[in-house]
Amino acid sequence: MMRYLRYAFLAVLAILLITVALANREPVTLRLMTDDLALATGLTSSVTLPLFIVIFGGILAGILIGFVWEWFREHKHRAAAATHRREKDRLQREVSRMKQTGSDPDDEILALLESSGAKR
Repeated sequence: MMRYLRYAFLAVLAILLITVALANREPVTLRLMTDDLALATGLTSSVTLPLFIVIFGGILAGILIGFVWEWFREHKHRAAAATHRREKDRLQREVSRMKQTGSDPDDEILALLESSGAKR
């Protein structure tokens, strides 16, 4: 059922985007910099494109900027998760090493760890 809803949504979105593209086919001139700056640098300052390409390009640029912004914003969370993962792995190796060395059988902590390992 969800698959059909997703396909229906994508079909409606495709029809909407095609309609916008067909309604906005007129060429527009997009100036990349002011005329004075273009003369000073010797670069082409404008390009002529259909309006729908400018619209879709703006939407795509906004999405990409949002993804990059979010990736930078979540860096601290990814770094903390990696630190916790390394610490967990180190502790698991230490527990395994302690179990293999045959530590004191009266050690309460190791007895708890062994009993929790048996329940898994």
